[in-house]
Amino acid sequence: MFMSCETWIYILGFAGQALFMSRFLIQWIYSEKHKKSVIPRAFWYFSLGGGILLLAYAILQKDPVFISGQSFGLLVYLRNIYFIRKADRKL
Repeated sequence: MFMSCETWIYILGFAGQALFMSRFLIQWIYSEKHKKSVIPRAFWYFSLGGGILLLAYAILQKDPVFISGQSFGLLVYLRNIYFIRKADRKL
């Protein structure tokens, strides 16, 4: 039995949203562990992964508002990952 294209698009959207939401859970747990507000590396990688999936979903849904929001977010996530990797190379 095959799923429709629409079903796959919704699965993509929900997967992206779950990954994107997980970043907040990771940040919360990490901050609780350190007893201060901390943004772990995993936050940025989950942001990037979730953002990519959500952008794909937005493109498939042809939603220009969602596309523009996710596109800008990806630039921020990639820039933060760049800074993290640059700092690692200096060590």
